[in-house]
Amino acid sequence: MPEKQQGFKDPNSLTKWTKWFLYAQVAIGVVAIISSMLEYQLLSDFKNELYSSQELAVAAGEANDFRQSLIGIIQLGIFIISGVLVLKWIYRANYNAHQLGAKDMDFTPSWSIGWYFIPIANLWKPYQAMKEIWKTSSNPQSWESQSVSSLLPWWWFFWIVSNMFGNASFRLTMRAEEINELMTANVVTQLSDAFSIPLGLILIAIISKVRQMQTEHVKPEQSI
Repeated sequence: MPEKQQGFKDPNSLTKWTKWFLYAQVAIGVVAIISSMLEYQLLSDFKNELYSSQELAVAAGEANDFRQSLIGIIQLGIFIISGVLVLKWIYRANYNAHQLGAKDMDFTPSWSIGWYFIPIANLWKPYQAMKEIWKTSSNPQSWESQSVSSLLPWWWFFWIVSNMFGNASFRLTMRAEEINELMTANVVTQLSDAFSIPLGLILIAIISKVRQMQTEHVKPEQSI
C-alpha cells in the first residue's frame, strides 16, 4: 500500500449517516407536499367562502398553521443536519482522493465545501469540485481522462432549481397577505419540495458510488 494511502479515512460510517438523513429529507419532503396540498385546499375553501361559520374557519386555519409549523420545524432540522453531513462527506471524499494519490487536483478538501458559500461562484464551483471527486475516485492515477456519470449534471440541475424555488417561496410567503398571494406562495413551496426529492435521491446514489469506488482502491483492513 502506498505510503500516502495510510491517511485514507474509512468513509463507510459517514456515508451511512449521510444517506439516512438524506432519506429522511426525502420522506419529510413528501409529507410537506401532502400538507401543502391540504393547505392549498383550505385556502381555496376560504376563497370560495365554503365554511358555514367563522368559528369553523378559524379552527381549520389554526389546525393548518400548527401542522405546517410542525412539519416546517422538522424539515428545517433534518435539512440542517443532512446539510452538515453532506458537506462533511464532500470534505472527506476530496481528502481521500488526495490520499489515494490523485495529483494536480484543482480543489482542496476545504475549498470543495467552501465554494458553496461564495456568491455567484457557488453556481458552478461546487459542481466542478464534485466532478473532480468522481474522477479521482474512479482512477486516482489517471483521473483527468475519466468520464463522469450523468447523475452529476442531474444532481446539479435539481440543486439549482430547488434552491431557486426555495428562495422564491420564502420571499412570497413573507410578503403574502391576500388569499391569492398565499395560494401562489403555496404552489411555489410545493415545487421547491418536489424538486428536493429527486435531488436527495440522486445525491444518495452519487455518494454511494463514490464510496464504493474509493474503498475499492484500499483494502478494508488497511483503511483507518
